[in-house]
Amino acid sequence: MAFGNRHSAFGPLFCNGLIAPVLVFGLAVSAAWTVVPQPRSQRSRPNVLLIQADDLGYGDLSAYGQTRFATPALDRLAREGIRFTQYYAGSTVCAPSRTALMTGLHTGHAWIRGNGEIPLRLEDVTVAEVLHAVGYRTAVIGKWGLGTPGTTGQPDRQGFEYAFGFLDHRHAHRQYTDHLWRNGERVATDPDRDYVNDLFTTEAAGFIERDDARPFFLYLNYTVPHAELRAPEDAISPLRGRFEEHPYANPAADARPTGPEAPSLGYRSQPTPHAAFVAMITRMDGDIGRLTDIVHARGLDQSTLVIFVSDNGPHQEGGGDPGFFRSAAGLRGIKRDLYEGGIRVPMIARWTQTIPAGRVSDHVWAHWDMLPTLADVAGAAVPPGLDGMSMARALRGEPQRTHPFLYWEFHERGFQQAVRMGAWKAVRLKKDIALELYDLVADPGERHDVAAAHPATVARIERYLKSARTESIQWPVK
Repeated sequence: MAFGNRHSAFGPLFCNGLIAPVLVFGLAVSAAWTVVPQPRSQRSRPNVLLIQADDLGYGDLSAYGQTRFATPALDRLAREGIRFTQYYAGSTVCAPSRTALMTGLHTGHAWIRGNGEIPLRLEDVTVAEVLHAVGYRTAVIGKWGLGTPGTTGQPDRQGFEYAFGFLDHRHAHRQYTDHLWRNGERVATDPDRDYVNDLFTTEAAGFIERDDARPFFLYLNYTVPHAELRAPEDAISPLRGRFEEHPYANPAADARPTGPEAPSLGYRSQPTPHAAFVAMITRMDGDIGRLTDIVHARGLDQSTLVIFVSDNGPHQEGGGDPGFFRSAAGLRGIKRDLYEGGIRVPMIARWTQTIPAGRVSDHVWAHWDMLPTLADVAGAAVPPGLDGMSMARALRGEPQRTHPFLYWEFHERGFQQAVRMGAWKAVRLKKDIALELYDLVADPGERHDVAAAHPATVARIERYLKSARTESIQWPVK
């Protein structure tokens, strides 16, 4: 089929436990990409539940070494599937990382290379479009951040039949708000009672349980543990007094409206930020456990690929304290750094009887591999010109080739670059300065720059960097 404008009518959707009315809206997608799917029956295409946390560090799950609190549901997923120890986010901040995951392009080629109000274009082909083209029902629930209402990045113009949550990533700083968005329409919420991540879980459960013969692709984005650090009282109260606390105070933000129209989206005060941080993660963990229990109860374990990732490394905003929790697990850097702590993230996958249980893999891959990987397991065509490659064999615990180079660039502090080449990691912190070089086998914490001792390796990476990127109008090299 050739993509053009298409319109679909959908039956009732379950929203917050209620049946929503029939919804009709357009799915406008790229006309330049023609899909020739591989022969495969609907029955053999797996469901995909792709869950992404927000600013969750490499060490923020007990399966990855967290000792101050436990994440039993995600630990169980790791025992029942595969846990990757060298998986990378698409960027060290939100929007470009999510763009890489959605489009299969790294930040040297993607349209969105930094945070801001630049939406995806109609010609950008997303995972949702690829899977929808071969018969998937598609939903994004939670934080989208790649296009506000009325723009080309609105989810229903990017392959999603259903969307509920935040569209603006700055609005998603609020864990309680006065509204969210459902299919481009504003939906009122109670800013005193409605914890948004609870709403996301309810919506996700309804989507999974919906009667529909088609396989599903559900992209579920929790706003956890991104600041602001707030969670329901019943989640925080059992944790108060358990940790030393350093209150975070911002009274100006406390008094302002809850929506993105507010003059400032500064994070609101939190007297017990350590307890709140743990409450957010453990509540999300329990919600993920409930969703996987629904998958099991419906007999879908063997036909559902469940993936859990984070969009970048840990933050230190609004009372966040990655040092206290060792959120980077000894890796150097946090969010907004191109060192390992800013971009290496947890990655767990379970697909019963397809992914061997209890596997741990050091295979190196990244967010931009997600589109071709999911296309592969779904028997869908992969758009041309991607930076990613299918890692389906790695998911199954089989030998798998990987990229000779992984590339990142970041623009908030001037032009910065990073490259992963085998065991080597190179970082450039400013335009036209020398590369730093680290041996991640001998020095996973990137403490010792060995560039001077390995000029041939540095020269090889420099040659690669000459062709690693294209120029960007929005993010020029400075």
